[in-house]
Amino acid sequence: MRVLKPGTRLKSAVCDTQVMVIKSDGAEHELRCGGAEVVDATATGSGELDPAFAEGSMMGKRYVNEGETIELLCTKGGKGSLSLDGVPILAKQAKALPTSD
Repeated sequence: MRVLKPGTRLKSAVCDTQVMVIKSDGAEHELRCGGAEVVDATATGSGELDPAFAEGSMMGKRYVNEGETIELLCTKGGKGSLSLDGVPILAKQAKALPTSD
């Protein structure tokens, strides 16, 4: 578990996925990608991709938890999918623009 601070760069230990923390609530969380805990961007990781967390992550997408208290930007896509405290986190949906008259 670690405190996710905005600006922190992290990467998956089991695939090519890299993320940057955009927004955080300041609490400790367990962030995983591909079923394995993420590591610092400069660290090396090892392990195998968990098939249950192999839906993939896409570069340029923002990922948020259900309450939108944590927001991550995927800076490099990979085969692993992201989860926070054991719950999968999904790509943030674009807000609908108001209609014009």
